[in-house]
Amino acid sequence: MGEKMVKMPRKVMRYSPAAGKHTEHTVERVKKRRASELKWGQRRFRKVTSGYRGFPRPKPSGEKPTKRVNLVYRCTETGKAHSPKGKRARKFELVDN
Repeated sequence: MGEKMVKMPRKVMRYSPAAGKHTEHTVERVKKRRASELKWGQRRFRKVTSGYRGFPRPKPSGEKPTKRVNLVYRCTETGKAHSPKGKRARKFELVDN
């Protein structure tokens, strides 16, 4: 299960693939952009739900207790950004250290 409250510093040391070493990264929270309609999974979903057939899987019931937090880590040396898979948390806060 996800934690209730997560406080994370705005600057963290992380491995940067572009620099090839651990560097300081700035952390920013971003909103997830809308999924592309042209991706294969979405095209398959549209194909399966079209016509007289029903929903291809059981419909999700209720709301989840946690939301997935999407973060972007930007390297201060190279300026390149990368975003790993989001973690789940009820409340998320970036704090200055």
